[in-house]
Amino acid sequence: MRFSILAFGLMFVTACANELVYERDLPDPIAANSNSYTDCANAAWPPSEVGVELKPQAPDNELKNMLKEVNAANIEASIKKLVSFGTRHTLSNQTDPKRGIGAARDWLESEMKKYAKSSEGRSNVAIQSYVQGVASRIPFPVTISNVLTTIKGSTDPSRVYVITGHYDSRVTDVLDYTSDAPGANDDASGVALVLELARILATRQPSSTIILGAVAGEEQSLYGSTYLAQTLKNSSTNVEGMLNNDIIGSSTGDRGQKDPYTIRAFAQGPSTNEAAAKAAQRLTIGGENDTPARELARFSVEVAANEATGMNIAIIYRLDRFLRGGDHTGFLAAGYPAIRYTEPNENFAHQHQNIRIENGTQYGDLAEFVDFKYVARVGKVNLATLWSLSEAPGQARNVTVNTAALDNYTRLSWLLGTDTNLKSYEVVWRATTAPLWTHSYDVGLVDKVTLPLSKDNVIFGVRAVGKNGYKSPAVYPFPA
Repeated sequence: MRFSILAFGLMFVTACANELVYERDLPDPIAANSNSYTDCANAAWPPSEVGVELKPQAPDNELKNMLKEVNAANIEASIKKLVSFGTRHTLSNQTDPKRGIGAARDWLESEMKKYAKSSEGRSNVAIQSYVQGVASRIPFPVTISNVLTTIKGSTDPSRVYVITGHYDSRVTDVLDYTSDAPGANDDASGVALVLELARILATRQPSSTIILGAVAGEEQSLYGSTYLAQTLKNSSTNVEGMLNNDIIGSSTGDRGQKDPYTIRAFAQGPSTNEAAAKAAQRLTIGGENDTPARELARFSVEVAANEATGMNIAIIYRLDRFLRGGDHTGFLAAGYPAIRYTEPNENFAHQHQNIRIENGTQYGDLAEFVDFKYVARVGKVNLATLWSLSEAPGQARNVTVNTAALDNYTRLSWLLGTDTNLKSYEVVWRATTAPLWTHSYDVGLVDKVTLPLSKDNVIFGVRAVGKNGYKSPAVYPFPA
């Protein structure tokens, strides 16, 4: 099969380059480095005197071996086990050992602890709980519990990445906490993926800290994930990326349409959570498609849409689907980059429905409608994205563009990082109408650069490059 990046207006271009003009630590001098590249007969707009065509970040052998470990049979077993609890409604029984959300919570904790035993002390499993008082869709006080595995980073533990699925379920009436609500796709699929990654990552040593979470209260109003996000924010935790997996279990839509090799990545644009002045400036400088969430989605495409995962990634320029919501929302509200993965063609007869047969149609979120091999491939997308984030240096900080001069140059600057894995910085760019980065130029271990390319014609980003070859997500520059 042919693996490609799914995004409207994508242009595959051939890059040409002549020279780079860059500034080092000296205040004024500009040095020119001449670099010769093959001339291009069909250069894309805007014509560029520097840079090369951007290449995807291919997985190294370690990551390839990890991806091979993702097991569809394990995922199937986890989904069927979660379904066996009858209902996992947030308001359901929390003390019955066989039925209800409490039984599911305890089983998830035991599974995570089982995997953590092979981590040589790197993994810590905890239940994060709080009492939610009467509120929207909460008619009486209820304990909401997140089951979390935290794998401490080996070299940069203060940098954190989060991945979640929600283990609560529901039927048609959101307050019906007694009827069977199997929640096989929504969202045992996402939780099973998280468990499988917890199993695989327990035997590895990620450079950065990874939190793998099964959260609750999603169907009631995103309570568990919001609590987790706020707890991290209140402790000033540096979360550089959050991946939410919700309804990732089926490759077949309600009209029978099949797309078993695509996953959607929902990425928010301008947000009401951004400071008013910065939000207004973002619009005036054309940065509405370069929010941290959208840079995270682009990064996922670069590292996870390939033959090693077997998947394409369709970036959707929206927070979420119409009339729906997801656990990435609370992280975005806390100021963290976050995206949501969801299957490309949903079948709404299998979501939020009482189990029944009506006019020959089977309703209900049953395990028989889950494609376990598809979930495994989505698991590979998450693992490739998560590991590539963790092993790259931290993102470039304080990236700015100098707009004081009326000329055809672009002057970018940023803070020089202190990461021991940091090798250099790379400037990436694309036409203003292109959805993904098309050109790149490695400028070395410097904190500023001047490019002979007009700041008015393209979208720029700056990213860190590690000694191990991993690259961070790009950061969009604001005027200094």
